[in-house]
Amino acid sequence: MKIIECVPNISEGRDKRIITAVADTLTNHDVKLLDIDPGVDTNRTVITFIGEPKEVITAAYDLIKKASELIDLNKHIGTHARMGATDVCPLIPISNVSMDECITYANDLSKKVSIDLKIPVFLYEKSATNNERRNLANIRSGEFEGMDEKIKRKIWKPDFGPNKIHPTAGAIAIGARNFLIAYNINLNTQDKNIASDIALDIREQGRNKRDKNGKFVRDKNGSPIKNPGLFKNCKAVGWYLDEYNISQISINLTDIEKTPPHIVFEKCRELARDRGVRVTGSEIVGLTPLKTIIQIGKFYLRKQKRSTGIPQKDVIDIAIKSLGLEDLSKFNYKEKIIDFQVAEKSESLINYNISNFLDELSSSSPAPGGGSVSALAGALSASLTSMVANLTIGKKKWEPLYVEMCKVGELSQNLKDQLTLLIDADTDAFNLVLHAYKLPKMTKEDIKARNNAIESAMKNAAIIPYETMKLCCKILNSVKEVALNGNPSSITDAAVAGELALAGARGAALNVEINLIEIKDEKFSVKMKTNISTNIKLALKEIK
Repeated sequence: MKIIECVPNISEGRDKRIITAVADTLTNHDVKLLDIDPGVDTNRTVITFIGEPKEVITAAYDLIKKASELIDLNKHIGTHARMGATDVCPLIPISNVSMDECITYANDLSKKVSIDLKIPVFLYEKSATNNERRNLANIRSGEFEGMDEKIKRKIWKPDFGPNKIHPTAGAIAIGARNFLIAYNINLNTQDKNIASDIALDIREQGRNKRDKNGKFVRDKNGSPIKNPGLFKNCKAVGWYLDEYNISQISINLTDIEKTPPHIVFEKCRELARDRGVRVTGSEIVGLTPLKTIIQIGKFYLRKQKRSTGIPQKDVIDIAIKSLGLEDLSKFNYKEKIIDFQVAEKSESLINYNISNFLDELSSSSPAPGGGSVSALAGALSASLTSMVANLTIGKKKWEPLYVEMCKVGELSQNLKDQLTLLIDADTDAFNLVLHAYKLPKMTKEDIKARNNAIESAMKNAAIIPYETMKLCCKILNSVKEVALNGNPSSITDAAVAGELALAGARGAALNVEINLIEIKDEKFSVKMKTNISTNIKLALKEIK
C-alpha cells in the first residue's frame, strides 16, 4: 500500500470551533487523523494525517478550502509567522512512495487550490522551482501583510494562481519534503552543559570558532565564524528534564535518509564517553517511518553478525533495544511507527490462527480457495528458505557465507510478506467477481455496465494468482542457493521449500487459466498464457 503523510498548518490555534470544523473535513475521506496540535500563543494548529495518495490529496484540498472559508488573516494575531489561512501543506512519502511521486502530488494539489480557490501557491522544499524557494522562511518573509506587494515582483511570482493574494486566505506553500524525526538522546547526568556541548558538536550549524585566547573569530561584518558540526540535516540543543532528573540532547533530523538516528546515536555514545558520562537510551517524539526502524534494526544485527533475514517484528525489537527507546517510557511500535497507523482489515484471513483458517477453507464457501492456498504454499516455502539461510549463520565454518545468506534471508522474508498479502487478495478478487455478476441487468445500460464490471473483475482475478505464480517461481532461486550452500543438516527443509514453491506456482497458474476462460480480451489472455508458460518452464529448469 502507498502511504503519504500530510501536515497542514492552519493559522488558528485558539478558536476550537474553527479548528474542529477544519479537522472534521477529513472524516469525509478514507484517511487517518493522527494528531491535532493547537498553539495558543502562536495562534496556529498543526494537523497530521496519513493515507493513500489520492485520498490524502482530496482530503487536503477540502481542509484548505474549509480553512479559507473560516479564517480571516486580516484579523489574525499570533507569534508564529504566517502568510495564509492554511499557511503550509507538506506531503511526505511514508511507504512505497518516492519523493518524485510526492512532488507530482504536490503539483496536482497546487493546481486545484489555485484554480478553484483563487489562492496563490508557492512550491517549496523538494518541489521548489528554484533554490530561493526551497526554504519556507524565504517564501513567507513579509507575511500576509506584505505578501500582496511581494508577489507582484517578477522574482516572487507564484508557481500557481494569481499575482495577488486571496483577500482573507492569503497565500500558501505546498511541497514535498522528507520526514522529520524529533529524536532525543538521554544522558546519565544532570549537567545540562554536557548535553549542550555534545549538541554543538553534532549539529550541522556547529559552534562558534575561537582563537587561541578563547575569543570568537568574526568575519569582516562582525558575525561569528562557525566550525561546522559532524552531521548535515541535524539541529540539536541540550536541556534538562526535571521529570526524569537527567539532561538530554534534543535533536531534529530533517533528512533521515542522509542522517539516520542510529548513526547520530552511536556518535553521541562516543562523545559522551569522552566527557565521562554515558548514553542510557533515547526517545522518538511523535512518529517514525517503518523503513527507518528496519534500517536501524538491520544495522545492529550486522554489528552482531546475526542474520538480517528475520521477521519484521524481530528486526523492530532489535532496533528498540539497541537505541534504548524504552529508557523513559514504553515504545509501542504499533502506535509509534506511522505505517501501522493504517488499520488492517479486521476479517483478514492472515489474522486467523491455523485451525480457524483450515475450518474456513474446508467449509462450503468457495473462498478462500485454490488461489489463496497457492499463495500460502509460496509463503510457507519462503519461510522455510529463510529458516535454512538463518541456520547457516552463526557457525564459524560458514562465516564466508554470512553476506550471501543474509541476502537470501532478506529476500525470502520479503517474498513471504508479499505472498501473505496475496492470500487475502485472491479471496477479495473472487468476491469482486461475485459482486459483478450480481449487478442489475434490467436495461441495455445495466447490461453494458455489468459486462464491463465482470470483465474488469475477471482480469483482476487472473492478475492476482499470476502475481502469486511469479513470486513462487522467484523463491526457487533462493531455494537452490540454500540447498547447494546452506546448512547440510537442513537439506530436506530446502527440498520441502522447493516442492511447496513449485506447487504454489502450478496451483496459481491453474487459477489464472480458469479465469481466462471468461475474459473476452483475447490479447490479454494470450499474453497471460505465454507468460505463465515461460515462468513455469524457467522454474522447472531452476530445480533440475
